[in-house]
Amino acid sequence: MQTPERLDGRALSYIGIALLTWSSAYAAIAYALASFTPGEVALARLAIGSLCFAVLLLVKRVPLPARRDWPQLAVLGVIGLSVYHLCLNTAETRVASGTAAILISLVPATTAALSAIWLRERLSSRTLTGLAVALLGVVVVVLTSGKDVKIEPMAALVLVSVIACAIFFVAQKPFFARNGMLSVTAFTFFAGTLGTLPFGLGLPQALANAPASHIGALVWLGIAPTFIGYIAWNAALHRASASQVSSFIYFSPPIAVLIGWVWLGERPTLLTLVGGVITVGGVVLANARRRTPASAAAVAGTPAKQH
Repeated sequence: MQTPERLDGRALSYIGIALLTWSSAYAAIAYALASFTPGEVALARLAIGSLCFAVLLLVKRVPLPARRDWPQLAVLGVIGLSVYHLCLNTAETRVASGTAAILISLVPATTAALSAIWLRERLSSRTLTGLAVALLGVVVVVLTSGKDVKIEPMAALVLVSVIACAIFFVAQKPFFARNGMLSVTAFTFFAGTLGTLPFGLGLPQALANAPASHIGALVWLGIAPTFIGYIAWNAALHRASASQVSSFIYFSPPIAVLIGWVWLGERPTLLTLVGGVITVGGVVLANARRRTPASAAAVAGTPAKQH
């Protein structure tokens, strides 16, 4: 049964779960990098996630995707998971946190552009304006929250991550209808894990020498932001358009500031809060849908439909 594409309550709950788990990933990655290389972190994270997916497929008796789709899904897994995580992990060791946060916030706009080209999604002027306003809000949040922002060559790795992430979000959607969301997500994880294998060959030795707390960070990364986060995100992508769902990534920096406020006592400035409000307003604007007037529907000879 095909799911209607709409940003309903269930899709919003999936997005919320994904954003909350993903927001914890940056700190966990930074913590794990004290004992592991970027490649080892990526391999461990994806391998743990893949193991969880393998168990889930067996328990729920979900078949793998159709064999004709394996080559394309394998490429997607390498691009959207191997390349994304390897580049992002490496960037986190060398790129200022504020610079990375701003660049990662280009994912929604990049996803919207690819959706328009690839999936023929129609983007209204209201949606484009909302995306621009939300991006402005993110920049205000980052610049006023004390994060370091620098222009540096290694920031190109973050841009590679942005493009890889957008391709992954957009290109998966046609496969969901043919194979099922869980099946597609699991297969891309299996391929993504194999893609990181050459970069994490030292993982067994690193695990033997790492403290339990750093190993715990890897386990958390593999289960919460990876396994749970990606299931929730792809479930939302299955229910709504890629451009709508990805617009909520703008909430990541404000959520990080909120977590720092509640957990670490880092009080945000007034301008940071203003930036958060601007971000929320932009996302709401981007996802607002213009209602079809009842009179227009009556003239057309069809009853007005609720979306």
